[in-house]
Amino acid sequence: MKLIHTADWHLGQMFFDHDRKTEHLVFLNWLKKQVWEQGVDVLLIAGDVFDSPNPSAEAQKMYYRFLRDITMENPDLQIIIIAGNHDSAARLEAPNPLLETVNVAVRGIVKHITGREIDCEHLIIPLNKGGYCLAVPYLRQGDYPESATYAGGVQEMYKMLIDKVEGKPIIAMGHLQATGSEISQNDRAERTIIGGLECISLEAFDDGIDYCALGHLHRAQRVSERENVRYAGAPLQMSFAEKNNKQGVNLITITDKTEIERLDFDTPVKLISIPNEPLPMAEVIAEIEKLPDGEVNYRSPFLEIKVRITEPEPSLRYQIEQALKGKAVRLARIEASTPQSENTGRIVSYEMLQEINPLDMATDIFKRKYGGEDMSRAMKELLQSVIREVEL
Repeated sequence: MKLIHTADWHLGQMFFDHDRKTEHLVFLNWLKKQVWEQGVDVLLIAGDVFDSPNPSAEAQKMYYRFLRDITMENPDLQIIIIAGNHDSAARLEAPNPLLETVNVAVRGIVKHITGREIDCEHLIIPLNKGGYCLAVPYLRQGDYPESATYAGGVQEMYKMLIDKVEGKPIIAMGHLQATGSEISQNDRAERTIIGGLECISLEAFDDGIDYCALGHLHRAQRVSERENVRYAGAPLQMSFAEKNNKQGVNLITITDKTEIERLDFDTPVKLISIPNEPLPMAEVIAEIEKLPDGEVNYRSPFLEIKVRITEPEPSLRYQIEQALKGKAVRLARIEASTPQSENTGRIVSYEMLQEINPLDMATDIFKRKYGGEDMSRAMKELLQSVIREVEL
């Protein structure tokens, strides 16, 4: 059996006011080609199909056209999709009666039979070639078995599902942060469900699982030396913090053993940051002059400029735009920073303030108010659940 594991498409994303429709179309066409050429049996999409719970009509058309085209070209292909934290679980699952007729299964909602009893059968999908897929979407408050912690509840969910299946292979899916995984520094696109309280131990993924297809983190990686527990990564860089990430999908071949191969995707648009650290305007202009000349088109790189200022500069953007005339780049972001203080020399900006974890801020305030005493774990859990609901 051959499977392709992909995740975190974020269809409909606007990259600093730039539409990414063309980039996503290039990826989806490339993915269709890989499915056909590799003779894939199962396509796994591990969450964050859309960038927003309320995606645009154009983004939804792109998604459904892809499903229509790929199932027509590959009538025996089985597709399994789970919802991520950016998706609307109910919206994603709503077309299931139609999608199931073309062998597409979507899982976004955790159903309950009575009270707190979870409908496990809804999340266990038989694979056409034999075996099962544990299609666990992003779990919200109340979705998982009763537990003192979120991480404990998620771990119990997987254990419950594994105990209900007999036969091999077993594929697990999830949209979460696993303990030992690496995140992109200062990346708000990955921040929503990140925190020490929410890291899921690899003990959740039983040794009997042949492959675990994870989503949420945008950097492709195996987790804590577990070869068969992987993030496929996002097909496009979602922020400048991800500009050095390598894009692609995972190809899994299961026979009497599990073999994993990386299929690299060459993104049509690159991300550039100049300079590496904020510099005065004159030095930034000198860096801009080194950029390639040419006309701007849909393949022109997105540009981030870091400039250091010592006082308000109303003409800052105008100066940069003038310097960029004739350059084959698209200005996406200007990070204007000022020294925080003469003593520390630390640089702060509006973007940096956005990157502060609300839980870290609350913990710091609590310690200052109560003489260095740390907030209790129970209070952190409660506060984190509120933050999670607000950010969604």
